[in-house]
Amino acid sequence: MQLQRLVVKAEQLQNEHVRLEPSQLHYLQRVLRLGVGDRFIAMDGEGHAWLATLKPLTDSLAQATSMQATILEPITAPTELAVRVTLVAALPKGNGFDEVVRQSTELGVDQLLPVISDRTLLNPSPQKLDRWQRIANEAAEQSERLCVPHITAPISFTAHLQQTCSQTDSRLQKYLCVARGSTPHLLNCLQASMSDASLPQVMIAIGPEGGWTDAEVAAAIDAGYQPVSLGSRILRAVTAPLVALSLIAAVWESER
Repeated sequence: MQLQRLVVKAEQLQNEHVRLEPSQLHYLQRVLRLGVGDRFIAMDGEGHAWLATLKPLTDSLAQATSMQATILEPITAPTELAVRVTLVAALPKGNGFDEVVRQSTELGVDQLLPVISDRTLLNPSPQKLDRWQRIANEAAEQSERLCVPHITAPISFTAHLQQTCSQTDSRLQKYLCVARGSTPHLLNCLQASMSDASLPQVMIAIGPEGGWTDAEVAAAIDAGYQPVSLGSRILRAVTAPLVALSLIAAVWESER
């Protein structure tokens, strides 16, 4: 039987119990139709998960909302990529980033860095970040991941390049996806990196509608990015992350 998953906060874990929030209890009981004794998987989004069961509180007059989850045992599952992947994505127009968050979570991304490039048209509200994190939680539950990607607040691409210049980890490999020009294919670069005995961290940057400007490409190269191609076709801003992350997942998971 396939068990449903629920992302919980660290402070909800108390001894051998999970103190469920009203919204979570409503989801388990009213949406999933779970009752006393039914099991589900509680996960903290940081790589830890537990088999849990619903139990009523000790109060004999307890109502349906007076429930708690009891932890039965820890769970381990090899659902995470063997390489940490950070996706730097220029925000697409409309609600396109919602789908980027959902798909990249399913494909195993570790961190999402939305950026505002020279051609970005979207000016997101502060509430968007909460929405994106909820989408990531739901996608992690659906795809049976143990980790939920961390999503940062949007910053300018220039500010991101300044930050990444300060990172000195030699295992961090940074790729900038460009639509035109004679650049090596991302797949070839990834396969070549597998010869390194130490598994790298991969940071991959995807541009907006219209692509990166020449100035942005030059600045990214100065910051240590390697320009790469995703193929001969021009991909939409919401399609390119899916292609790039699929290649990364395929390369590293084929090595298992």
